[in-house]
Amino acid sequence: MELFEQVFSNNKKWIEDKKAVRADFFENLSRGQNPDILYIGCSDSRVTAEEMMGVQPGQMFVHRNIANLVPNNDNSSASVIEYAVGHLKVKHIVVCGHYYCGGVKAAMQSSDLGILNPWLRNIRDVYRLHKEELNTIKDENQRYDRLIELNVQEQCVNIIKMAVWQKSYLTTGGPDIHGWVFDVHTGELKDLKIDFPRIAAGIREIYDLGTTKS
Repeated sequence: MELFEQVFSNNKKWIEDKKAVRADFFENLSRGQNPDILYIGCSDSRVTAEEMMGVQPGQMFVHRNIANLVPNNDNSSASVIEYAVGHLKVKHIVVCGHYYCGGVKAAMQSSDLGILNPWLRNIRDVYRLHKEELNTIKDENQRYDRLIELNVQEQCVNIIKMAVWQKSYLTTGGPDIHGWVFDVHTGELKDLKIDFPRIAAGIREIYDLGTTKS
């Protein structure tokens, strides 16, 4: 039997397993959600957010796209962030990239990828912003890994620029923003420990909407 044909039987087993542990599992799910975390990750089939983080249904709001981008003209990711911050009141926003990211690698190559071109141009913009650092890295794989990390950083910065985050930060001091990378080769999550207060201070005069703390 092909994997696709197993989906509904797998679903039935999943239901049975959940009910065996907690009989009212689905009744509780139907009452609504109150996630602490907004996770923005890559659509890559190898990176399953809930499984690698060990979180349960209802604990994390998830948005995924190619190369975990938060472009300023993307209504999809913007709507997710607006809802998660403005309505669900999440406490943390995680942007999680991953090593061996095909989207980032494609953006580094000179090839016409059709409708993907404007999307991946966002990653080339990250390279342009950090060209001086990246061009000093002679090993191509190491430069590729560093671009993946810097792409995560810049997507986090794009969230800082958003009005919904600035308003929430002014009133609640959050949500906190985190930049992570998942290592597909080892299964480990890496916290990039980005100094967002420093970055925010450096860009405030340009992107402050009159809503952030001084």
